[in-house]
Amino acid sequence: MSQVMYLVTGAAGFLGGTVCRQLIERGEKVRALVLPNDRAMQYVPKEAEIVEGDLCDMASLRRFFTVPEGTETIVLHIASIVTVNPEFNQKVIDVNVGGTHNIIELCLEHKECKKLVYCSSTGAIPELPKGQKIKEVSHFDETKVVGCYSQSKALASQAVLDAVRDKGLNACIVHPSGILGPEDFAVGETTDVTIQIINGEMPMGIAGSFNLCDVRDLARGTILAADKGRSGECYILGNKAVSFKDFTKLLMEESGCKPIKCFLPLGVANFIAKQLEKQAKKKGTRPLMTTFSVYNLARNNEFDCTKAEKELGYTTRSYKETIRDEVKWLKETGKIS
Repeated sequence: MSQVMYLVTGAAGFLGGTVCRQLIERGEKVRALVLPNDRAMQYVPKEAEIVEGDLCDMASLRRFFTVPEGTETIVLHIASIVTVNPEFNQKVIDVNVGGTHNIIELCLEHKECKKLVYCSSTGAIPELPKGQKIKEVSHFDETKVVGCYSQSKALASQAVLDAVRDKGLNACIVHPSGILGPEDFAVGETTDVTIQIINGEMPMGIAGSFNLCDVRDLARGTILAADKGRSGECYILGNKAVSFKDFTKLLMEESGCKPIKCFLPLGVANFIAKQLEKQAKKKGTRPLMTTFSVYNLARNNEFDCTKAEKELGYTTRSYKETIRDEVKWLKETGKIS
């Protein structure tokens, strides 16, 4: 019987690292692709075999894909550059789109590769008017989504579906919403905001909502897609939308931090963000708040996960449980006092 090895890209990241840990707990063999000199490399589980490489460097990817005779592989492609800056960025396109094309090419080249699960984003799916739940789509159009990151994910998702249709690739796609929870060693955007709120560094909030999901549930959903996901199908891995206000209330209950007293209406927040962006542009600094971050709070953040629940067995835990575990982890690692 041939042995199965899981090839995980982005293994030093928040989701990728959690996926590696869950696969290893399940007794699987894992090979992890990590950027050379990535400081977060130390957090990849020691049981995983680490290969240093870059999505844009085919030679390093070839090393990553080369496995011992009699080994079958399943590729979980999670690596990408995440940016909250909506402006066009060539590096984001090179890594997120070009890198995915490289992964597809090698999956097709390597006959022992049995399946690809591509980790896209709910941002790749066009937004629907409020009141309608956003469902999976069967075609992606980068002109119908906002911001360079979402556009790159739409282009890469379509590349995967094209390879399924035209080249017989066995692949499916997962679309995680926002990501939350413990063990974010690299401290991403959401964890950073959480720390700011707990430390009392956020004087006011914005009256919008977001859709955040526990990293452990997203990781489990991604692995379930490798187990059960149908080729050419997409699966939304999200949660219920939560208002910024309710989110900070839960944080206050779990951490004992000071409450945020004032929540700006979206229109006011957008006006202030425009002014801050102008000032930052003149000074060459980063604005405290951007019109894009306001858009993300104002947009429809209701996603329908029924398909993933029915076909994969995807489930989510409550925000309360996630925040409790995250606060505990932030205290244990000294990220909050």
